[in-house]
Amino acid sequence: MTKRFLLGLLLALGLLSGAHAAGGGAALDKFPAERVTNLPALQNGARLFVNYCLNCHSASYMRYNRMLDIGLSEDQIKNNLMFAAKKVGDPMTITLDPVQAKDFFGAAPPDLTVVARSRAGNGGSGADYLYTYMRTFYRDDSTVTGWNNLVFPNAAMPNVLWELQGQQRAIFATEKDAHDPSKSHSVFKGFEPLSAGQLNTAEYNEAVADLVAFMQWMAEPHQGQRVRLGVFVLLFLAVFTVIAWRLNAAYWKDVK
Repeated sequence: MTKRFLLGLLLALGLLSGAHAAGGGAALDKFPAERVTNLPALQNGARLFVNYCLNCHSASYMRYNRMLDIGLSEDQIKNNLMFAAKKVGDPMTITLDPVQAKDFFGAAPPDLTVVARSRAGNGGSGADYLYTYMRTFYRDDSTVTGWNNLVFPNAAMPNVLWELQGQQRAIFATEKDAHDPSKSHSVFKGFEPLSAGQLNTAEYNEAVADLVAFMQWMAEPHQGQRVRLGVFVLLFLAVFTVIAWRLNAAYWKDVK
């Protein structure tokens, strides 16, 4: 009963998914967090998201018109980012039926509205996880899709950005266990390029950073406002503490 309770508690807190994200086989790279406040980066990320992610995944808790907050006009949203919705105030849903999706992929693709927060774990933030995940796909003929991922081994999702990134294979080496020489395990050594993509490595990394920045912003659109408000609150409390301290000293100065 105790084990079941702990397991349920971990699932409720989302710690198991975070542990899996951090321990899937690769250390997480640090996401360049400054891009979340960069409007051109967010706009490019929105373009990548609707073109490459919104076909199978929905973002049903986000409305198209929220992208006004990242500097886009209604006309830009309608003409460039809306392919299925009828109104700019509609949520970012897809037409793919969940039952059919489960038949196609083995599991229905999850909603991505808050995935940048739900994937956080001990290995890093959810943005770190997504940033590393989208850059560590490699060719693997043993899987159904022909792709595998270093962060999420045997993921059902193929590399949807392969035309931008190109194709690569992962190089593994078999090494003996340092604690038990009778055992051995596979160790990742690096990637070997197989074919070039439309972008070079640096350009692809920047594109993925823009995509993840948009997903991070989408998970909490008021994050920047919250941080700015938090700074003002802390400054107010600091000033108020000094005032209260001096008032206290003045009030008790004649009391022996």
